[in-house]
Amino acid sequence: MSKRRVFAGDKLKSLRAEHGLRQAELAEKLGISVSYLSQIEHDDRPLTPALLEMLSRNFPLDWNVDEGDAATRRFAALREAAADPLFPNPLSPEQLARISEQQPALADQFIALHQAYLHAGQRLQIVDEALSNDTAGGSRLPWEEVRDWFHNSGNYVDILDRAAEALGDKLRGAQLTPDVTALEQHIRSALSISLIYSQHAGLRDFDPQMGHLVIDQSQPAESRRFQLAHQLAATALRSEISQVVEGAKLRAAASRQLLSVGLANYAAGAILMPYRRFREEARAVRHDIDRLCQAFNVSFEQACHRLSTLQRPNARGVPFFFCRVDMAGNITKRHSATRLQFARFGGACPLWIVHEAVAIPDRILVQLAETPDGVRYVSMAKGLVKPSGSYDRAPRRYAVALGCEIDHAREFIYADGLDLTGRNATKIGISCRLCPRPDCDQRAFPPSDREIIVDPDRRSVVPYRIG
Repeated sequence: MSKRRVFAGDKLKSLRAEHGLRQAELAEKLGISVSYLSQIEHDDRPLTPALLEMLSRNFPLDWNVDEGDAATRRFAALREAAADPLFPNPLSPEQLARISEQQPALADQFIALHQAYLHAGQRLQIVDEALSNDTAGGSRLPWEEVRDWFHNSGNYVDILDRAAEALGDKLRGAQLTPDVTALEQHIRSALSISLIYSQHAGLRDFDPQMGHLVIDQSQPAESRRFQLAHQLAATALRSEISQVVEGAKLRAAASRQLLSVGLANYAAGAILMPYRRFREEARAVRHDIDRLCQAFNVSFEQACHRLSTLQRPNARGVPFFFCRVDMAGNITKRHSATRLQFARFGGACPLWIVHEAVAIPDRILVQLAETPDGVRYVSMAKGLVKPSGSYDRAPRRYAVALGCEIDHAREFIYADGLDLTGRNATKIGISCRLCPRPDCDQRAFPPSDREIIVDPDRRSVVPYRIG
């Protein structure tokens, strides 16, 4: 098979101009000479696999591979699989390129085997969930089935995201995002829905027969605006939502209904924070959540959640993990575009900073954490209190967490000031039942796949040792 020659001189020059780099500075980053870089920029020489790897590593958000090219997709998937911490000695870009080009069938089988390994780990989490909650056979409840559908979809739904972005751009005018007036006018005039704000037992109440919408006025302004966007999405994008639900092949009727609600929420976020503009602004402010909240008039949680959905092919954002944790430590929302996987619900590692954040509202905490596979993450967590609007209804208290692998730390403002070498990284796990660490003083349960050793004559913080 002949090697695929990649010429990208104009793209490389644009990349250098965008980052304000001289040829000498970019050449140093890529480990090549200035003359070699000049030849590449003039399309006199192609990019080698090693240089493609260096560009992807140094500019992960700018140097997007052509995801429509099968050979490039294979190389990218092989690189990701071979970079798993399971393998102590990663292969070089040249070795990966040779395998991908000369042995494509072997490369595909290796990629499939690695995917099966990852899925086996996910199955172990499902079994752990069943054991922890007495769920016979590991069967999933409707909300769990929907949660897993979003996870398996990468938390990105292309047809819905693009339709919502187009609608949001239509309504926003000269602003970054549609304001309340624009949403209200479209709901009333274009969708023929009457709208009132009133003290109400629920957050939103819609009568489809009468075309009447009631929104609880006691909610914070960002929440009221989100409820408007939800109803707008559920009505204006009904056909797109139905198409996705029909293709999801969920088992229970309740699951399909929950997915419809979840998709309307997803589209509401995409209307208020249109993909391209939100991604550009997020990069410009280095993913400073407070500044994104001001720019798009959204809540802290809404901005964090939207950042976790920026996975559009050829325009991906930083791969973040995102979750919401309540006062009891239950994970009520979760998604990870990173290698970090959460406990399926509850039982999350107590050493993770998000648990401390729940008890300290309106204060941002940061943490450098390391999982048992050796991967390090920068985490940001903030405790939030959502008022109820009434003395006899307790406010909701929870924390949200957002984080990325340290490879993307320079894009994440919350990594500033942290020592990223890992010397002071907090050793966290997924959950005690899945964590192999033998020396954790915070362990609540032994690992599901290990024996325990009990010595009646010796006692440490944990009353057993891991076999």
